[in-house]
Amino acid sequence: MDSRFLQTYVHVVELGSIAQAARHQGLTPATVQQRLRALEADVGSALIARSGRTVKPTPAGLRILERARQILRDVRDLRSAASDTELPAGPLRLGATPTALTGIMPPILRTWVARHPHIEIYIEPAPTTLLYGKVLSGELDGALLVHPLFPLPKTCAWRDLRHEPLVLVTPADMKVRDPLAVIAREPYICYDRSVVGGKMADDYLRARNLRPHVRFELDGIDSIAKLVSEGLGVALLPDWAASDTPPARVKRWPLPAPCPVRTVGAIWLRAGVRSELMRAFVELTESQLGLSPP
Repeated sequence: MDSRFLQTYVHVVELGSIAQAARHQGLTPATVQQRLRALEADVGSALIARSGRTVKPTPAGLRILERARQILRDVRDLRSAASDTELPAGPLRLGATPTALTGIMPPILRTWVARHPHIEIYIEPAPTTLLYGKVLSGELDGALLVHPLFPLPKTCAWRDLRHEPLVLVTPADMKVRDPLAVIAREPYICYDRSVVGGKMADDYLRARNLRPHVRFELDGIDSIAKLVSEGLGVALLPDWAASDTPPARVKRWPLPAPCPVRTVGAIWLRAGVRSELMRAFVELTESQLGLSPP
């Protein structure tokens, strides 16, 4: 059985279209169809049901889907373990939140490329909740994300990389003497309360009996800061890592104590062929950020 055919099958199921799977893999739709037919002949069952331009897995296809994904992960692990270099072969499959990707990773990636030019890194930007699940399932080797508001399982390793206290973010020309009075008075742009930083901000306001006038609620720190810079309101945000192009017209103000602190760090599974690769990436990150190893 050719693992490439299994990968094509998984892409077809995940994308719901032979044409999209073909574009994703750089193949023609005819080649994708040939791979599917060859795989179906190999396993002895129809795996895909076609309905117009869309496709979906048959009952047999659904039953083998997770096993197919596991086989593909095992094949990647086998290739990594077969490396004759100091570190396992790549690619290192790494997740990152948008702010970690733009504010922390660029200089680290530059140094990684210089030191390990033959080890490719696949990067998946996504919110913390999605990345966390993918690390636990083995779809990603590790991620830079926000520490969840619950203890991590013992199967995971964790390193703190940044501590980001909540701050009041206002247009740069706004004068602030009392941050809490500003929050009560000005239109408020709410950081999505379903994410860690947003829940911290909401809990902070509730503890002080503050009910600001919410004009917008959304996820995405950079997007919220941009709205603030346009004079559309103020916001409570973690004091995030600056990217190369931060909003030019915002100012950050400290909040009265006690102030919640969001922790950004690296997570990965302790067991796994590429865990050594992830540890090397984390050690480089700690060095670049001037952190002492634990």
